[in-house]
Amino acid sequence: MEFRLRPLSSAPPTPLTAQDIRELVEQILGIDALPPIVQAGHPVLRQHAAPYDGQLDDSTLLRLIEVMRRTMHDAPGVGLAAPQIGIPLQLAVLEDQFDVDPAASAARERAPLDFFAMLNPVYAPAGSETASFYEGCLSIRGYQAVVTRHRKVALDYVRPDGSSAHAELSGWQARIAQHETDHLHGALYLDRAETRSLACNEEYSARWAQPGTGQARAELGFPAG
Repeated sequence: MEFRLRPLSSAPPTPLTAQDIRELVEQILGIDALPPIVQAGHPVLRQHAAPYDGQLDDSTLLRLIEVMRRTMHDAPGVGLAAPQIGIPLQLAVLEDQFDVDPAASAARERAPLDFFAMLNPVYAPAGSETASFYEGCLSIRGYQAVVTRHRKVALDYVRPDGSSAHAELSGWQARIAQHETDHLHGALYLDRAETRSLACNEEYSARWAQPGTGQARAELGFPAG
């Protein structure tokens, strides 16, 4: 049977106007520190972010992207969506240059991902294959859970310079793109997760950090994706 992602509840649109968003961005850019990453329970994470349509001038947009990149590195993480720093705008940054265990890297198809920023991203499955792995989020600090996602996706987005872009992604790169795009639509990874797999970071590291999820499935009692 063809796999379909677990349906998500519709998220309400952000109530902020373009002017509100500009003022919020200027406030964040005006502080002499990296912005905090908001945590689950903050309403911005449960709102459909505003599509980017020129709310920021080019210079401000690039400054915001650089702050998001630094915040992602500092966390550290492999992706960060604007709502995660409180800005309800369809913008995310992605980069994965972590040196991970070769066995885990092979099992998860985790290849290095060069930095890029995407505006108004949309993804679609490229084929019917899926993959299930533990996944975490900078906005749900301290926990991980197994999420089944499309193994390959076609990603369309707008670059910061306004040009259209298309990418065919697979493995962990596809997972990152799906995770960050979901953020922009008011969804968290827990909405798609096998909740019986939920583990705090300490238990995950001690018990479930193998390349695959077979042992966790057997002992925690959740189905294969």
